[in-house]
Amino acid sequence: MSNVTQNILLLLAAFAAGGLLCSIAQLLVVRTRLTPARILVLFLSTGLVLQAVGVFDTLHRFLGAGVSVPILGFGATLARGAIEGVQSNGLIGAFSGGLVATAFGIGVAVVASLLVTLVFKPKTK
Repeated sequence: MSNVTQNILLLLAAFAAGGLLCSIAQLLVVRTRLTPARILVLFLSTGLVLQAVGVFDTLHRFLGAGVSVPILGFGATLARGAIEGVQSNGLIGAFSGGLVATAFGIGVAVVASLLVTLVFKPKTK
């Protein structure tokens, strides 16, 4: 299989996985009494568990950004950071490792939020 074909298949898999995750979240919103905040925590916790049991990296290899960009990937990154933190710094690494691993993404989100608030004027409903 050529490189171009592999990239197209990976792109399609990423869109399918991301779409499936969004569909599951929407079904949970519509069909259950779960609030969006609880669904977010559910997806974050699922990412943590998938990384802890060693399944997330395999999913990421086949589905790419479809699983790493949504909140599922954030949970997996927290778990990976905590595991690496424990291996290098002991018990205190369990608390600091996740923060170190996700600091760049959180920083980008804060700066992007600041830029959006400077460009757009919020309106109350």
